[in-house]
Amino acid sequence: MQNKKIRVLLVDDHAVVRNGVRLMLSVAPDILVMGEAETAEQAARLVRKQEFDVALVDIALAGQSGLDLLKRLRIEKPTLAVLILSMYSEEVYAVRALKLGAAGYLTKSNSATTMIEAVRKAATGGKYLTPTLVERLANMIGNDRVIPHEALSDRELEVLKLLALGESLVNIAKKLHLSPKTVTTHRTHILEKMGMSSNTALVRYALENGLLV
Repeated sequence: MQNKKIRVLLVDDHAVVRNGVRLMLSVAPDILVMGEAETAEQAARLVRKQEFDVALVDIALAGQSGLDLLKRLRIEKPTLAVLILSMYSEEVYAVRALKLGAAGYLTKSNSATTMIEAVRKAATGGKYLTPTLVERLANMIGNDRVIPHEALSDRELEVLKLLALGESLVNIAKKLHLSPKTVTTHRTHILEKMGMSSNTALVRYALENGLLV
């Protein structure tokens, strides 16, 4: 990337967040935010029209999630490095994102220095991993123990978090644009995969494993 600016696409449905990230990246002379999108569909259209080196994608987009967009971009634009940006701690989505081909996982509490370092690393084809995440991945190697929530689909994990936050099935259906029947089916599958029998057990698991952080 010598003598060439790293072209960044910001994807977040909150303008305040995009403004904040843009300001953080603006202190780096080699990084230029060239595009912004509120939704996965807008981001996909921009990627088809313009060339970007790195996409910073919020995981909680309206409609298609950030992970859905990640999967799409890995197919449609495999040379584009995608960094996932999330309000959730690494314990929730980091390993899942990396398995899907993300170049790294950042939380919205990360500093400007960390954000810039991650963008530069991703732009050169590398993976940005925090020491905590490196340790987590190392512990998973050769360990046959299955982490229960890693067995859930992306949608099931979303439903699990909302159930653990005390949301009703009706409210979850509205937030995720699903029917109450579909949410009920997801809840049944979650309980089966997690080996649990009640929402109380799910809440306890979510709290103990940092899924609500």
